[in-house]
Amino acid sequence: DECVYSFDTPECETGIFVCLNSFLGVGYDFVQHHVDTTSCTIFLQILRRGEPAPESDSPASKRPTRMAIGVPGGFDVDKPKIIYTNSYNISVRTLDGGEGKIPFHYRNDFESNNFPDELVKSVNGIIDCQSADFREELAAWDGDERFVSKFAQSLVQLDNGIKIPPSGWKCELCDLTNNLWLNLSSGGILCGRRYYDGTGGNNHGLDEWDRTNTHPLAVKLGTITGEGADVFSYIEDAMVIDPLLKEHLSHWGINMTAMERTDKTMTELEIDANSRIAEWDVIQESGKSLKPLYGSGYTGIRNIGNSCYLASLLQTLYSIDEIAQGYLSRRSHFIDIAKNPPLDFNCQMAKFAHGLISGRYSSETESNGISPRMLKSVVGRGHPEFCTNRQQDVQEFFLHLVSLWERDSRTSGFDPSDCFRFSVEERVECSASHRVKYTSRNENLLSVPVCMEATTNQGEVDAYIKRLDEAKTAGIPLPPGDIVRAHIPLLDCIRSWAMATEISGFYSTVVRKHVTALMTARLLTYPDYLLIHVKKFTVGADWAPVKLDVQFDVPDSLDLDALGLRGRGLQHGELVIPEGSSHSSKQRAVNIDENIVNQLSEMGFPRAGCRNAVYATGNQGLEVAMNWVLEHMSDPDFTAPIPAEDSPIITVNEEAVNMISAMGFTRAQSLKALRLHQVTPSAPLIGSFHI
Repeated sequence: DECVYSFDTPECETGIFVCLNSFLGVGYDFVQHHVDTTSCTIFLQILRRGEPAPESDSPASKRPTRMAIGVPGGFDVDKPKIIYTNSYNISVRTLDGGEGKIPFHYRNDFESNNFPDELVKSVNGIIDCQSADFREELAAWDGDERFVSKFAQSLVQLDNGIKIPPSGWKCELCDLTNNLWLNLSSGGILCGRRYYDGTGGNNHGLDEWDRTNTHPLAVKLGTITGEGADVFSYIEDAMVIDPLLKEHLSHWGINMTAMERTDKTMTELEIDANSRIAEWDVIQESGKSLKPLYGSGYTGIRNIGNSCYLASLLQTLYSIDEIAQGYLSRRSHFIDIAKNPPLDFNCQMAKFAHGLISGRYSSETESNGISPRMLKSVVGRGHPEFCTNRQQDVQEFFLHLVSLWERDSRTSGFDPSDCFRFSVEERVECSASHRVKYTSRNENLLSVPVCMEATTNQGEVDAYIKRLDEAKTAGIPLPPGDIVRAHIPLLDCIRSWAMATEISGFYSTVVRKHVTALMTARLLTYPDYLLIHVKKFTVGADWAPVKLDVQFDVPDSLDLDALGLRGRGLQHGELVIPEGSSHSSKQRAVNIDENIVNQLSEMGFPRAGCRNAVYATGNQGLEVAMNWVLEHMSDPDFTAPIPAEDSPIITVNEEAVNMISAMGFTRAQSLKALRLHQVTPSAPLIGSFHI
């Protein structure tokens, strides 16, 4: 349903041509190219034309009642309804450029007699096949659809004499009386999980599951009615259907038909979070008279479901001339050398550049935008997260894209990440000897903290928090339009990044003991384009991760020299801290505080990563360790074992890493092989096969 070289679809004027040998779709401009490279000459041309559907008399807009888009009861995407009609032709090309076509009437036995049986079967199979675009179509997305749990039929229920009253419930481990879940196997009542913003329960139900890994199904008390209830499966990690719910509840003395709903369902909670009217209207630009824009540079990207991170990053990247023109100028070359176009990274990146910038798919008659489906499939292939349809972090996705650029640049000679690359200089000064140590590393983006102390509207924020607390006490929610966010100057966040940080437990080879040191970071080189990542996740008062809801004031221009960010290297009069083997072994001698490790792991982080965090921060406390976890949890060695005290430090040869990575292994696998074998670049290859 889409050309592998362009964004031509059956709705385009010339439609799309599906090769009857490879079943790849190509636009009219690339049919001859496909013939020349594959010698395949027979195609099915698919043309799709749409007509506006008759207007319905349904009410304009109502509050959604289910987590869905474009289905009854869901969010209304306010798109005109179109009825589509398809037509088909058998198109034949010759190797010298000749062409001809014959109409094909789908499922018409009389007309089909004009073609060989094998061709008819092949064509009918293509037409019957559900298109990839249809399978991922957002306009009929239903997030409220649930499946029957595989544990429902064989659920074991303990005969422990527990009977559940029809009301007056409370968590067995705390005082919460709402967001309570009854375990259908044990009869225990525990509170639900804590949400990202600190609301919800105290995680007691989830903690019990993590501790026992038994009794997989739980029902939310307060949602039980004669029609059903919210049932969650811990193993399947999803809201599910329990077809035997009536019998399972009866075991605990609950008459399902006599129950009334007293708490919000999970669907209603999700809707509340997604339909805050003020923000939804801002996104939809409700009530504004908008003038459509067409042409080059005004092509939109269609949402294919949880793809906001992808679209926002691609629009940003392709607004940079070095990237956009780099791909456009190499487009023909990337197409010519692509052996498998749908899975060729550079071919799909060049295709996207043309689709987004050329203006061909942004006109008064065609303005639905382009779909990143094929590119997403290529970029996410083999990655445990980006191959899914879940929402992702744009910073992590950018770093993944950088790794693909660096990998492919070895053969293509084109690395778009060059325009983002810069060197960070770190300077460590020993407090006892005042000697210094300089190191540098390459980065592609600058990660800065949120400087809450620099809030410029603190009075308004405090007043809003007070009104919010009063509204919660009164049980009356504030109008969404009353939201007040902290305004923070981005310059203060950058200054905060550049401030000196005190390091405790630093082993100085000069005075031969552990002392404090000051570490400062500067930019040794400047990139052509500086990407700034603001770390909005922090730790709340209850030590749970919280995403800050703040607004940044961004200046029109940024003078890095004026901010004092230029790295200068070793200065006249500075003395360097000498290297010494005692530094590594003694600095490793850290007795890890298991209490901090336990507190971190109880928040859901891997225990091995928690130990690394406490080790790396030198037992400085939970908050410091938590910040380390949030900053390093995406590192490939986040859960790597801590080396023994007397283990030698292994310096990895970057040339060896690149050599092994070029063979198709990931950087993490290459590093592991080199560290395990500690040999020459050619020897670790055997070890990498066992990773």
